[in-house]
Amino acid sequence: MTTQQDLPMTAPAARLMPLDQPPGPREHLTSPVTQAVMKIQQALVAGAREYLSSEGAVELFQPLIGPVTDPGARGAKQVDVDYYGHRYKMMASAILYKQASLVAFDKVFFIAPNVRLEPLETSSTHRHLTEFHQIDVEFAGASRDDAIAVAERLVRQAVRKVLTTQADALRVVGRDTAKLAALVERPFEVLTHGEVLDRLGYPHDEGTEIGWEAEEFISGGAPAPFFIVDYPKGSRGFYDKEDPSRPSTLMSFDLIAPEYCGEICSGSERESDYVKIVTRMRETGENPAKYSWYLDIVRQGIPGSAGFGIGLERLTRWVAGLDSVWQASAYPKLPGVVSP
Repeated sequence: MTTQQDLPMTAPAARLMPLDQPPGPREHLTSPVTQAVMKIQQALVAGAREYLSSEGAVELFQPLIGPVTDPGARGAKQVDVDYYGHRYKMMASAILYKQASLVAFDKVFFIAPNVRLEPLETSSTHRHLTEFHQIDVEFAGASRDDAIAVAERLVRQAVRKVLTTQADALRVVGRDTAKLAALVERPFEVLTHGEVLDRLGYPHDEGTEIGWEAEEFISGGAPAPFFIVDYPKGSRGFYDKEDPSRPSTLMSFDLIAPEYCGEICSGSERESDYVKIVTRMRETGENPAKYSWYLDIVRQGIPGSAGFGIGLERLTRWVAGLDSVWQASAYPKLPGVVSP
């Protein structure tokens, strides 16, 4: 396993700034900074599409509502909607549909909105929105390491697209282009979950997900983007594959951006065995009956795969050097804040 030797043993204290509420829609949209950020975001999407198309991936459009959605949304609540007398969910993640789509295409991606009712305390994290967009990718036959390599190349090409096409917009937001270019040109290093905890110097339970405060802490001390791998079983959804050689360890990963931005990408090698998926559902407290359409497809056979989701607003925030993720949305919705 490659390690990030220059990650400090003790990172600087997390940067917790007072929350700036988004202004009204007209003021926000007419701001030169917002307009520059939207151009940067557009270039990131264009760069991502160019890269994924070059890999032979097919872009599909995920449903916005369905009988179930991703249950592993890290403490966020799902949104119910009435669908002709049936209780449907707004999509919190495309994971189930990505896996199902592999019966048609070997490589797929979505760029689509997701909705999660984040806890109210996340309104002050500078990195949570209740409505956001993801670049969701899934490749059949891929391993966890394959997915990590794809995520790194995607981010690198997307940032290069911004650097080559949006110099004026980067100047408006005051981004140091030389620094940004240097950050993405060096290889993204890899640390295990255990290695991060050993170096963290921040109170944390080693058997759980790394919380946003700890992520911001290590992000502030990181010299460049890096991956965390091998999260413990129980910290993620039933679809993340357990390492057969290391029980209770998942074939999962996150990509952490530097400069206090924290996690911008999360993914894994997926479980595709019907019995194992049902077992994991029950272990995580999920009722398999709710997932009948998905399990019907799995029972008939889906390919093994690996994939990830990149938070578009979080990626934009980091690339543009913004203080808060709401600045990367044209119509931002913060947890608990009523807005258009």
